[in-house]
Amino acid sequence: MAFGFMEFPPLIALMAFFQNLFHSDSVFIHHIFPHVASLLIMVFTAKTTLELGGKNKAVFLVLLAVLIAPSFYRSQQLFQPVVFSQLFWVLSFYQLVRFAKHLDKTSLCYLTLFCVLAFLSKYDSLFFLFGLSSLLFFKSTRTALIQHRFWVNLIVFVLCIIPNFIWQFSNDFPLLQMMNRLYETQLNHITRTDNLINLLVAMNPIVSLVLLVPALIYLIKSRKNQVVQLLLVVITLSFALLLYKNGKAYYFFPIILTILPFGGLFWEAKIAKRKWLMYPVTTLLVLGAVLIPFGMPIYSFEQYVNYVYPYEAKTIEGGTHGIKYDEYYTRDKWETTMQTLSTVYDSLPINEKRNTLIWGKHYGQAGAINLFGPAYGLPHSFSYHGSFYSWAPEGPMPETVIALSYQVGNFFVPYFEEVILVNSIYNPYSYNEEELYQRIYICKEPKQDFTELKALFKHRIFE
Repeated sequence: MAFGFMEFPPLIALMAFFQNLFHSDSVFIHHIFPHVASLLIMVFTAKTTLELGGKNKAVFLVLLAVLIAPSFYRSQQLFQPVVFSQLFWVLSFYQLVRFAKHLDKTSLCYLTLFCVLAFLSKYDSLFFLFGLSSLLFFKSTRTALIQHRFWVNLIVFVLCIIPNFIWQFSNDFPLLQMMNRLYETQLNHITRTDNLINLLVAMNPIVSLVLLVPALIYLIKSRKNQVVQLLLVVITLSFALLLYKNGKAYYFFPIILTILPFGGLFWEAKIAKRKWLMYPVTTLLVLGAVLIPFGMPIYSFEQYVNYVYPYEAKTIEGGTHGIKYDEYYTRDKWETTMQTLSTVYDSLPINEKRNTLIWGKHYGQAGAINLFGPAYGLPHSFSYHGSFYSWAPEGPMPETVIALSYQVGNFFVPYFEEVILVNSIYNPYSYNEEELYQRIYICKEPKQDFTELKALFKHRIFE
């Protein structure tokens, strides 16, 4: 645990600490927190709908829309900051709704707490905080904020996040390095139009048509309602800033969760006058569930290849299938990787094996070796990619290092007198050409020690 990490704020590390107390590599254990978070997202999306004046029908339609949106399924099952960002954004929005309605100090305190947790989960909370500034635009909320001495809440917020800011400062702001790298390699190559289209598809086109569009109509038509007007400004500011920064489609998921309740309110008002509307709307949403396998791996590998893959086949030169979700093959991939590394490691002379370490070029490779490697008798792995940079060893390097990478050419050559490619691990299901092969090298006679190597990678941790 630490006050910060190269890729994300510190809260997920606290959860990982508790998971590691089980001393297990079980998928169930490592999914406990995401599953709890996804359940709470459902609960508080429903509570937000109720707080806005919705009743049973509105809650039913909103939760059904969340259930059939395949991207929510996938983003909420992985142990990554994404699901916790969604959770604390939803919790913050719920308290915002309560504060906008009741102008009470309790809601303001809870709002502060969840904003802190949101920031410590993922930095995209800054977009919500930007939207939250609109509380000062409206007389009623501005008066309530002054009455409740909101500057105390601001001080508490700053005190809670300042350790992470200090960590960022002392580590040369890796967040900025990561964002620069992200824009270089991804965001600058995707247009905002493409991002919006990807977002609508990710939400399930049926959800976009049946609930998101009506939600926007409801927000615009109800703008004379001061609470709705405030929430519309908050959502608009958050969305506009994120769109301006050209965020990826999944960055918008928390905002979508705050918009969906208004779609439920729209249809509930219509159904009150025409009760028969409930049946076609529900039927459309239920039929939309057929698209879930296109956004989340729920079938067995064989079923996916036979029934879903033909509709989204991707040609990868040198591969057999371009499988979008590596959950379908990841267990076999890493078992093969560990077995091959074990063979290479066992081929070394006994006197070399004693001090040998494994350099995982990608943080995922280093992490997999440290998670699964002990069962195969493998030594510890280090890396200079992402947060592994913080944990890199110092001092003299062993005379022999085993290196594992994807296709990176002569990446290791500058750091050793001798670099020999000894094995290649083929993955016919890779979704991109770079990961078709993992290369294993035996590297000997290092040209520098670990301390010097760490200095060389100081500004290359996101390569």
